[in-house]
Amino acid sequence: MDSLTQLASGAAVGEAVLGRRVGRKAMFWGAVLGTLPDLDVFIPLGSPVEDFVYHRGFSHSVFLLAALSPLAGWLISRVHRSTREHLRGWVLLAFLVFESAVLLDLLTVYGTRILWPFDNTPLAWPILFIVDPLFTLPLVGGVLAALLMTRKKPVGRRLNAIGLAMSMGYLVWAGGVREFADHRVESKLARQDVPYTALIASPAPFTTFLHRYVGLDGDRYFETYYSIFDGDAPLAVRHYPRNLALLEGLEHHPPVEQLQWFSRGFYAPSRKGGDIVVSDLRMGSEPFYVFTFAVARDDGAGVRPIPPEQQRIRVDRRQLGWVWKRIWQPLPTPG
Repeated sequence: MDSLTQLASGAAVGEAVLGRRVGRKAMFWGAVLGTLPDLDVFIPLGSPVEDFVYHRGFSHSVFLLAALSPLAGWLISRVHRSTREHLRGWVLLAFLVFESAVLLDLLTVYGTRILWPFDNTPLAWPILFIVDPLFTLPLVGGVLAALLMTRKKPVGRRLNAIGLAMSMGYLVWAGGVREFADHRVESKLARQDVPYTALIASPAPFTTFLHRYVGLDGDRYFETYYSIFDGDAPLAVRHYPRNLALLEGLEHHPPVEQLQWFSRGFYAPSRKGGDIVVSDLRMGSEPFYVFTFAVARDDGAGVRPIPPEQQRIRVDRRQLGWVWKRIWQPLPTPG
């Protein structure tokens, strides 16, 4: 999730766990601990591809963070010596904030290695976009109420608890909508005779009302969107070439292997000028993908592997307007 959400979530949990006993310190340390796991993004790992695929690694392990919780709680109690009697509360606060932070990241399409070091597979159950105001705003509102209502502290704490409950309820909604959408999309794809060997879904930007689906079918893939308001309207399925032949001779090039593994097969190579680039099809939309890397170069004498270079993407702000329109109005099926 985005940094504001992680900060607000940590602060809200901290206030709920220990705010009544230690005051604003609980909120402050909850915010700090909620952002710590994502600071691994500042650790250089050797190349743009390695920085991409190994983010959310050891720092997001539920086992490592559980083991570090007693240490974090003890250190906080040492900083605030007057709160030593609440050591167990600090440990509980650290544990709940750490674990909730990485589990929130699990709910996005990126992938999180929460089982490290026992399993290094990036896991994901994408029911939220990385920025979702309907999840974040109740947290922010509750935290601000608890922070600013100094003369009515019980009311502020109650509003913080309500904000937490609303956000947790929204997660239940998001999971239910995703299951509903999956069932309807799979049924429609079958009725429309659209073949695929793998299918992945993620919410559209800032909403759970609309989901984007990508399916793989040999040397091509398709993209389609489903809104919970689509009813029985057929899916508008658009196919695109994967151009897998572009990676011939590059199968053992480390950046290619890493991108194939991390994307769980949802990748597509293409030509960009004289470069062979690989895009992660899970993040973005056709033709703009957030994570695209040049992995080889054709200099006229043949294709040769190169150290990976991340490509800049052009953000199309009109896409947000399209998302809003698509929620309420199905697209015509391609002719």
